[in-house]
Amino acid sequence: MCAATAPAPADVVWEPGAAVRAAANLTAFMSAHGVPDYATLQRRADAEPEWFYAALIDWVGFRFRRPWDRVVDESAGPEHVRWCVGGTTNIVLSCVERWVDTDPDRCALRWEGEDGEVRTWTYAALDAEAGRLAGGLAALGLGPGDVVGVYLPNLPQAVFALLAIARIGAVSLPLFSGFGADALATRLADAGARAVITVDASMRRGRLVGAKAVVDEAAASLPAIEHVVVLHHRDCDLAWVDGRDHWWHEIADAAPVPPARELEADAPLFVIYTSGTTGRPKGVVHTHCGFGLKLALDFGLCLDMKRDDRVLWMADMGWLVGPMLVFGVLLLGATIVLAEGAPDYPGPDRMWHLVDAHRVSFLGIAPTVVRALMPRGDAPLAGHDLSSLRVFASTGEPWTPDAWRWLFEKVGGARLPLLNFSGGTEMGGILSSTVIHPLKPCSFAGPVPGTGADVVDEQGRRVPPGVQGELVMRRPCIGLTRGLWNDEARYLETYWSRFPGVWLHGDLASRDADGFWFIHGRSDDTL
Repeated sequence: MCAATAPAPADVVWEPGAAVRAAANLTAFMSAHGVPDYATLQRRADAEPEWFYAALIDWVGFRFRRPWDRVVDESAGPEHVRWCVGGTTNIVLSCVERWVDTDPDRCALRWEGEDGEVRTWTYAALDAEAGRLAGGLAALGLGPGDVVGVYLPNLPQAVFALLAIARIGAVSLPLFSGFGADALATRLADAGARAVITVDASMRRGRLVGAKAVVDEAAASLPAIEHVVVLHHRDCDLAWVDGRDHWWHEIADAAPVPPARELEADAPLFVIYTSGTTGRPKGVVHTHCGFGLKLALDFGLCLDMKRDDRVLWMADMGWLVGPMLVFGVLLLGATIVLAEGAPDYPGPDRMWHLVDAHRVSFLGIAPTVVRALMPRGDAPLAGHDLSSLRVFASTGEPWTPDAWRWLFEKVGGARLPLLNFSGGTEMGGILSSTVIHPLKPCSFAGPVPGTGADVVDEQGRRVPPGVQGELVMRRPCIGLTRGLWNDEARYLETYWSRFPGVWLHGDLASRDADGFWFIHGRSDDTL
């Protein structure tokens, strides 16, 4: 996104070479289906969702236990589309089990602690860790439909927890690790959570930060919280509630590993709350097939993530990018690079150290992180080999042109595509750059296929190039939220009431005369 005025039409700073175009996932997908260009793909995906999503399922190899009868059922209207109707699945089948079946020794996760400790897990080891926790959670009586809060920083166990909860058919509630007790209690209460998974304490900028104590304070007013599962990570004093509190390692060793629960394909996977900075937080619902297949589209096709990528994106597990990282990277068979702590501690070069040390090829980075690193100058880059990088990706907030150019030129040497990606907690991407399109600073190539994205005036009419308007989706995409948790009226009022049958996103956007798209900031409190 870019808050500034769109650059002049001539301001193209990167062009994909023939080798990049030929190797792109989009190129292979379009070639396999006889689609001559991206514009045709966008039109056909919007007009023929049955074809497009069936092709996407086949391309990514998404696994079902019982095959679907229909990819999409729009009989209840655009607000309540059903997906993969008649099919059963569990996202764990596609994100972990298929790789255990075919390449169990492939690296799934690399983790570096703030103190420099490094640990790795293969797909087989990741499956074993998540399976053990799943057995423990099931032994506590948790299962399909139960909401389980995940209040963990960027520790490897956050990955295990999301997979374990999905495995038993329960519903994850990712919670920002910086929340205090009040914010935690509000979300746990609204979601009706039965359990919380947390940690005794972890390191943040050299300080020991407790989490269990925050959960205790929040849970004091929440009698519905029956279980608190505590990861032992750092020695510290803890209060303990017998019968409610359980050590992770004790429950994980006390029960057999259950198979992945067979669920309706569109069963809830997790509930995640919007930030609530300008309004009461909204509990956005994502599903096993919907979230997984939208990640295949967003990460796999638009952002060109490949199986041999090592992916670093220092985002908290309590915001959407965290679960996107976990499920998206694993779905595509790539490697997650996870780091405890901050991108500029213990030194201002930590981000570049991580890229160098772990040979990161795909770096996701927020504009606010770049703006924080820029004042340190170029010196932190010196001495670090960043040649493994092939793609930057960014989402979540507006770029300033100077920050965009600093990352593109100083870090990437003007050789890497900086892929801008914009949407929301409610559906992932609406607009995206791609590796087969040229780049202007802060620009997007255009709509993600299947979203029917458009820019409209106050009456819902398409505006001409150069004019700002409301960003909308004229058709629901497969990753669109199935609603707001226990709040149907607010869902319809917030997103569907202004332009009947059209999703109002709440961003101001425009297109330029060359076909590049730009985001200009929020127009309401959707995020």
